[in-house]
Amino acid sequence: MSAVLAPWLQAARQRAQQPPVQPRLPLWVAGQQVGSVVDEVLGQISLQRLLDKRYQLLKREHLGRAGWHLEAPAQAATDALNTLAAALRDAHLCGPWRNEQLAVCNARGERVATVERGAVRVLGIATLAVHLVGLAPDGRMWVQKRALTKPNDPGLWDTLMGGMIAATDSLEQALARETWEEAGLRVADLQHVTQGGHVLFSRPSSEAGGIGYMVERIDWFRATVPEGLEPTNQDGEVDEFALRSTEELQLDVAQDRFTLEAALVMAAHWGQ
Repeated sequence: MSAVLAPWLQAARQRAQQPPVQPRLPLWVAGQQVGSVVDEVLGQISLQRLLDKRYQLLKREHLGRAGWHLEAPAQAATDALNTLAAALRDAHLCGPWRNEQLAVCNARGERVATVERGAVRVLGIATLAVHLVGLAPDGRMWVQKRALTKPNDPGLWDTLMGGMIAATDSLEQALARETWEEAGLRVADLQHVTQGGHVLFSRPSSEAGGIGYMVERIDWFRATVPEGLEPTNQDGEVDEFALRSTEELQLDVAQDRFTLEAALVMAAHWGQ
């Protein structure tokens, strides 16, 4: 292990796995446990806000443990969750609103609904993401600098591509879509595209004033960007790209110039 990276990596892995700052109660939707919430947050959402009382939001015990229950028929779980998300937004208890739906799964990993992306951290709902480690033929790595307008980690460096997996996408579809949107590259034009592994996160989130909790699995891929191809951002969320050596990158990672997610993905790529 690199002498520069070793002390940082131990602390980074601890940062990626942290208990909640505030006590959280389980969140149940249509009889399925899907997340967790700070007790007082849902206590501030009145029943009247939930669309003419079509759904009930109750705090009660289940299997001997108190939790919040959003009661709705299974076929209405998505509508119920998005109704709750809108109520949280109106009460300024939500992350940035994206008009993007993410999958909501139960404890067995089965999809039971979808919900607005801006609400997932506040509701402690597990999310999926994908990253791409892009290598030049000489072994250097392409990295991107996040735009200053990004709601999370503005101005920090990132892998060539990193993004959430929308409810409408498979892992492979998300890889292709995000690689084009962020880097202007077609996966079919890349070489040696392989899945490298995954990184897990469970830690407090700063969204909505620090009441969120991040539970996320990041699947990462590596690929070679052929000579003559260069990344070009398409969605306005990247300020610049750079081609850097491993030594340079490890120095920057150890100085927290990269997002924690990207840094741990890169460390996994280096076999650390």
